[in-house]
Amino acid sequence: MSEREQLIRAFVDAQGWGSAEILPIPGDASFRRYFRVVEPDRRAILMDAPPPEEDPQPFVHVARYLTAQGLRAPEIFGVDAGHGLVLLEDFGDQRMRETVDAGDAEAERAIYRQAIETQVELHRRAPADVPPYDRAVYQREAALFTEWYCPARGLDVDAEGYAKAWDAVLDGMDPSAPKVTVLRDYHSENIMLPPDGSQGLIDFQDALVGDPAYDLVSLLQDARRDVSEEVEAEMLAHYRDLAKPAYDLDTSYHVLGAQRNAKIIGIFVRLWKRDGKPRYPTMIPRVWKAMERDLRHPALGPVTEWFEANIPADLRDPAGVLGGKFDL
Repeated sequence: MSEREQLIRAFVDAQGWGSAEILPIPGDASFRRYFRVVEPDRRAILMDAPPPEEDPQPFVHVARYLTAQGLRAPEIFGVDAGHGLVLLEDFGDQRMRETVDAGDAEAERAIYRQAIETQVELHRRAPADVPPYDRAVYQREAALFTEWYCPARGLDVDAEGYAKAWDAVLDGMDPSAPKVTVLRDYHSENIMLPPDGSQGLIDFQDALVGDPAYDLVSLLQDARRDVSEEVEAEMLAHYRDLAKPAYDLDTSYHVLGAQRNAKIIGIFVRLWKRDGKPRYPTMIPRVWKAMERDLRHPALGPVTEWFEANIPADLRDPAGVLGGKFDL
């Protein structure tokens, strides 16, 4: 047994789970690992977030905030922040993505409506005590496109002009937009469906305070599954009916949609090139398609012009991403 395994065993034992079996759960895009802690009559999840790469305290902080707001975050059973260990409630294995993909159209709409209603409830609450989603963060994220995607395609682009175009577009967003808790990865693989009929929230440790539209984009322009434009429009209408936003939600939605999708394309290439995770580029066509739709919005004019000047038409074809044109 390794030193880390001994540490994990000691932590689990100290939380009163001394007879539990500790079973690994497949990971994804971070240094964090997850284990299912199993006894005959109960189960829990162990988050292993080893420092210095990971810090579990933001997750614990936001989980406790969400729970205090009456939202369905996992209950925290025990924390050893110094060693990056958290024992938390197990929501089970049923995720929104697989459930929606296996169901019919009405089941899909019902689950998405519930997810929209969770957002409405979250946006009615005072925001969490987390940093702001400010201009510097938007620019840093958008720059992942020029830092990772463009070199992978052999493109020497005007990065300074790209940042200036984003500044111009971000200047046009409605300053009256309310400030809400933005979970930032609110999508079908991070919404669990526990047996009690609720929707459990996970992977919210990077939450910031920002525009309500961001998590709507994350949900409805999902990088991991196809959401039809019809469902997207219906769910945005559902949000408007319930939240009655008093600001220019449409502009925020498309500006932050283009920003998020540019960021995701860059991240997916980074996960492939730097971290050796080749499945991520296969999702880029879906993300690129959504970004192209966002770029058609008039508010995106400067960024759209930059793409037209810097990204050749044949490299803007979503299907072309998988055509072997990357510089491996």
